[in-house]
Amino acid sequence: MFVIIQKKSLVIILICVFCISIFFALPLKYTSAHKFDYKVVLDAGHGGRDGGVVGYNNTIEKEINLRYALALKSLLESNNINVVMTRSEDDGLYDINSKNKKLSDMKVRQELIENTQPDLVVSIHMNSFPLKSVSGANCFYGKDNESGKQIADYIQKLFAKNMNSRNSLSKEGDYYILNCTQYPSVLIECGFLSNPTEEAMLNSDEYQNIVIYNIYCGIVAFLGTTKNATNI
Repeated sequence: MFVIIQKKSLVIILICVFCISIFFALPLKYTSAHKFDYKVVLDAGHGGRDGGVVGYNNTIEKEINLRYALALKSLLESNNINVVMTRSEDDGLYDINSKNKKLSDMKVRQELIENTQPDLVVSIHMNSFPLKSVSGANCFYGKDNESGKQIADYIQKLFAKNMNSRNSLSKEGDYYILNCTQYPSVLIECGFLSNPTEEAMLNSDEYQNIVIYNIYCGIVAFLGTTKNATNI
């Protein structure tokens, strides 16, 4: 189910960088020509005491999650999409006096989502696996959330098309952030920090832009279908 990094990866990345430089110069028609009242909650996974996974070369997941989420926020806002972040700093959202800080943290995220009433929730994460060879980006949706599956499918297919991923199918995931709300939600594992080659790629600005732009395109496609805007 996962992608093994191949020797052609560098060539593919360079091609994607060139294409993305063109894409950024030419915003999608309906986002640049109109203002829609879209609201997207961006969730940078983990934070504070909860660092998430640690990469092969010691990348801390909570830090790179936030970097990717902030980059996606900037791109969405530049195209007239309103963004609410669950966190914009390193700190966790838990009550410092709570005995179960993980649950406390997730409850705060749930409350923020419900209060925002968004068109979409996107949670950014990085993955890990005991085998160093496992790699690739994966999208997850919550059980019985058809809209969540739709956005997850959009993004996963873009990953398969533009990032040399063999996996074009999203997966159902049993994650709190997906199951705590009925709003369309997707959790994205952008890659494997346990794979030293992919960890280095994920830490590069060039590859970050590739991942973020594909997520952005999936979001725009999904939002376009929700309000009859032009699809990508």
